[in-house]
Amino acid sequence: MTHHQVLIVGGGTAGITVAAQLRRKNRKLDVAIIEPSEVHYYQPAWTLVGAGTFDQQATKKRTADYIPSGVAWIKDRVATISGADAKITLESGGEVTYDYLIVAPGIQIDWHKVKGLPEALGKGGVCSNYLYDQAPYTWEVLKSLKEGDKAFFTQPNTPIKCGGAPQKIMWLTADYLRRHGLQGKVDVEMMSPGTMLFGVEVFRNALHKVQERYGSKWSHYTNLVEIRGEKNEAIFDLIDKETGEVTGQRVETYNMIHVVPPQSAPDFIKESDVSNADGWVEVDHNTLQHTRFPNVFALGDVAGTPNAKTGAAVRKQAPVMVANMLRVMKENEVTADKRYYGYTSCPLTTGYGEMLLAEFNYQNEPDPSLPIDTTKPRRSMWILKKYVLPHLYWKGMLRGRA
Repeated sequence: MTHHQVLIVGGGTAGITVAAQLRRKNRKLDVAIIEPSEVHYYQPAWTLVGAGTFDQQATKKRTADYIPSGVAWIKDRVATISGADAKITLESGGEVTYDYLIVAPGIQIDWHKVKGLPEALGKGGVCSNYLYDQAPYTWEVLKSLKEGDKAFFTQPNTPIKCGGAPQKIMWLTADYLRRHGLQGKVDVEMMSPGTMLFGVEVFRNALHKVQERYGSKWSHYTNLVEIRGEKNEAIFDLIDKETGEVTGQRVETYNMIHVVPPQSAPDFIKESDVSNADGWVEVDHNTLQHTRFPNVFALGDVAGTPNAKTGAAVRKQAPVMVANMLRVMKENEVTADKRYYGYTSCPLTTGYGEMLLAEFNYQNEPDPSLPIDTTKPRRSMWILKKYVLPHLYWKGMLRGRA
């Protein structure tokens, strides 16, 4: 058994960002990160990889190069968490105890929850930008579309990381077809279990104009449940908008289907005493402190907060969480002025060379951070997405500077 003053579960965006910020605040802290992967990925660029406009290799770096100096790296997976005992059990059988715990393992991709998807993925037109190895295949399928083909884009009925990702690749596909004389000759359709195109009205209105420009279809109350790869068939449940019950099924033959898989909190979180009824870590929505274990905090995709799950949310959550945890360590209470109000941003690529930056909060109200109107697609926002944000991520966030 080993012990650390501060133990961080997860060495992804959230885990490394808070570790770096903690070390900048107090280099005497004993901090350790539990993270099994030796590769760290910049996942927001995978949509651009799938659209053939970003170097896949540039989205990965060595984890070792980003673990902050002085932070211990435990290369293992978590088996169990006990908030009551302040103890972590590792898959290797070891145990780690802590004074303070930061839970940031991200989100779990549940490929198996769509019947036939694991077997069909990566061939026959079935693609997904939610895997590093699969994003290039999206580009191969996209550029092979021809007149008379059908291209479907799916969104699951679960929370997902980067809620705008399902439609980003759809808009880029539609723009590619337009630029190659295929608009209206290839059916492009989003299959979504949701009720609307986007939750924030001002951005929804802008995206409706994008939809009209491309002539793409959007089917609500439809949820992908099965892929029959040998037949190029996709089966969707049809959902009653009043009761939420399944009323029937729709079967479609596809030439391309970009699948966003169901997602959930990691199993070891769901099975732990730090989770809420839905499986996410139970924290105060503003302070990010656990509601039952005051020495436990969480941020990022695994936190049980009602914001969109994005890296931009982590950037705003991290300094709040760090300030509150340091105050608890010193004064046994959170600070009076450090609060997170649900800020997130969703960079929505609406075509090659343009992007709409949707920034909003818990109330689904616009929450702009830039001195320009980002409610309409702009080339400057495309430059931000493709060139500026990756630099800020590797050089800023992961170094505790942004």
